[in-house]
Amino acid sequence: MSLNGSEDARAEDVALTRAAQAGDVAALGLLLERHRAGMRAVALSILGPGPDVDDVLQDAALTALRRVGDVRDPAAVGPWLRMVVRNGARSLLRGTVPTGPLDDLVLRAADSGPERWLEDNALRDWIWEAVERLSPALRLPLVLRHFTTGVSSYEQIASACGLPVGTVRSRLSQARAKLAQALAATADDAHDDTARRTRASRAEAHETLAAAERGHFADLLRERWSPEVALLSGKERVGDRDLLIRGMDCDLAAGIRQRLVHAVAGRSLTVWEMDIVNPPDNPDHCPPSVAWLMTHDSAGRVHRLRLHHPRPVPVPGAAAA
Repeated sequence: MSLNGSEDARAEDVALTRAAQAGDVAALGLLLERHRAGMRAVALSILGPGPDVDDVLQDAALTALRRVGDVRDPAAVGPWLRMVVRNGARSLLRGTVPTGPLDDLVLRAADSGPERWLEDNALRDWIWEAVERLSPALRLPLVLRHFTTGVSSYEQIASACGLPVGTVRSRLSQARAKLAQALAATADDAHDDTARRTRASRAEAHETLAAAERGHFADLLRERWSPEVALLSGKERVGDRDLLIRGMDCDLAAGIRQRLVHAVAGRSLTVWEMDIVNPPDNPDHCPPSVAWLMTHDSAGRVHRLRLHHPRPVPVPGAAAA
């Protein structure tokens, strides 16, 4: 490529990056297309041929949507995109999830820059509006993969949803494609205030746990949840509201408490991730955490609940330590 050609390419990268940072999803799409070959080459060099390459590239596209505001030098967006792919591929090899939750309001200092940009540009609200356009079958795996902290690996999603891992991969691929279409379709729409909704959901989670500890869990369910609420395990219905009440009462009587650590709040789907505090005399009574996966009816009431105990992700080298 000639010097002028290189300068033209850099100038186009700068223009597209700045447009993407202003919320232009079409500009981001053009950036990804311009650098797709280099991104794929990086993924192939780390992972070799196979379906994981496409998964990493799809995850990188969502990470770019989430964090393009973090690009300080728009002329260097190509190396930045390849770095995103490299980090994602290495994380996949280590068995960890390459993307952090999009909706975490308790931020680490290293994440404060892009998250502030997300808030300032209302991109998170736009993403959630597009997520709501997905079918329930596609929405749940996508939300678990990209918005939660403890139910985000393929195996954990498969266990929570009662699906084979291959089906999870297929649905995530479909969901990402549909999400791209929905983002374009909702670019000019009014978007809900996701931060406000998440704060309200956190408050509701604390209220729910406090009501349970006071012996008022049944009253709260009758007031706020659907009378037809079903408890699911995977795809199978295993109980109703009475079973939920009995289960909560038994846990509390055994000295077990739950503490909210993360909330994901959409109009149709809410996830509360809890730490479980076991009694000192029986520290292994329950797994260390549980996720409440709740879907809502048209009135906004919970009508489906999955209680999922995530398996901890193995730490490389831990067995030998």
